[in-house]
Amino acid sequence: MKPTLAFDVYGTLINTHGVLTQLQSMVGDKAMDFSNRWREKQLEYSFRRGLMQNYVPFTECTRQALEYTCQYYQIDLSAEQKHHLMECYKTLPAFDDVKPALATLKAKGYRLFAFSNGTKGAVETLLKTADIDVFFEGVVSADEINTFKPNPEIYGYFLTKSQSLACHTWLISSNPFDVTGAISAGLKAAWIQRSPKAIFDPWELKPTSVATSLSMLDGLIDKV
Repeated sequence: MKPTLAFDVYGTLINTHGVLTQLQSMVGDKAMDFSNRWREKQLEYSFRRGLMQNYVPFTECTRQALEYTCQYYQIDLSAEQKHHLMECYKTLPAFDDVKPALATLKAKGYRLFAFSNGTKGAVETLLKTADIDVFFEGVVSADEINTFKPNPEIYGYFLTKSQSLACHTWLISSNPFDVTGAISAGLKAAWIQRSPKAIFDPWELKPTSVATSLSMLDGLIDKV
């Protein structure tokens, strides 16, 4: 029986820098720096909210991170521009390797789930817009228990929802914090190193496997 695969969404399946074209028209040559800062703050806010046990949906973390980034770069975007960027975040594109890799994994009998900090509705919209929703057996959202990765509670919740055992479940993520969270919770995990400049945290918690593309997953998982 093939393992259950829990795919992180933002940054793993879906390219969070898909707003660059819109940002370039608003902030010019600061677009990439702006996008990076926005993403970093989005994650930081989710971590802080989780530790504080002061939950708001991931969308609100994203909106507040956008406000922070505008202040950081002293860029006065209009309410309409901010609204447009938030709307764009609902329909971000998938990375090029995603669709063929998911099709292969699905055909080979793996159980595929989307597993995200995002709300279920937001994730379902992203997957449908990217035309990859058909590959997933279901969506498991941290929003359902009002917490965020890497809280160990969310990994346990995923196992309950997917009816899978930790030893038979892989997290697939390009985010090191997510990988270490899954490993700490007893799951296996593959880190998708989408950039050669990406650094995995030098902790005692290491990924089970490392891949530079989702297309490598089938061979790596079968070897473990």
